[in-house]
Amino acid sequence: MLRSQFEEDLLNLHNQFYEMGMLVSDAVSKSVTSYITHDKNLAKEVIDNDEHVNEHEVKLEKKSFEMIALQQPVTIDLRTIITVMKASSDLERMGDHAVSIAKSTIRVKGTTRISEIEKIISDMSDYIKKMVDNVLIAYVKTDQKDAKMIAKMDKQINQYYHEIYSSTIKTMQERPETVVSGTDYLNVAQYLERIGDYVTNICEWIVYLATGKITELNSNCQIDEP
Repeated sequence: MLRSQFEEDLLNLHNQFYEMGMLVSDAVSKSVTSYITHDKNLAKEVIDNDEHVNEHEVKLEKKSFEMIALQQPVTIDLRTIITVMKASSDLERMGDHAVSIAKSTIRVKGTTRISEIEKIISDMSDYIKKMVDNVLIAYVKTDQKDAKMIAKMDKQINQYYHEIYSSTIKTMQERPETVVSGTDYLNVAQYLERIGDYVTNICEWIVYLATGKITELNSNCQIDEP
């Protein structure tokens, strides 16, 4: 394989990863919107479009293995390919959680809703979308500084989760008719919290791409220098 062709393939990997990321960002946003607004048609759209996310991951993985086999890349080129493979897997899991939220929308039937908790879920979703969009930009720029800042945003996601959890449990205890919807709120909040964790994973891969070091962010056991 000529070097010029290899560089073109690398650029295509970058572009396809970014496209996949935008699909996932859109899925997360739409899934929560469908849940809050009880829009089952929008929820079905999220579920149907997940096939495109999965197709992107398969194509990225297949092309990555092909480039490793044919070109035997080293240093930064190899790190780029590994980053795409690992980070696209995280994106695919984020898409799966968006689908789970969409399925919750379809499953809910006439249950008593709790508007104040749905507002927190909506705020949590908006914050996560900001994280997803920002991490895609950090990836394009290979900006490890921004990646580390984005990873720190996950603390706010955890705060949202704990707020939803405590408010939901309290309301369920006081109003037994909210148990069904409350259980769904806890599930949706957990899906969103996990999406935040996967964004942090991608941040770690951006740091790896920039430095060649495996760095564990948002942990008490930091591997590299702060």
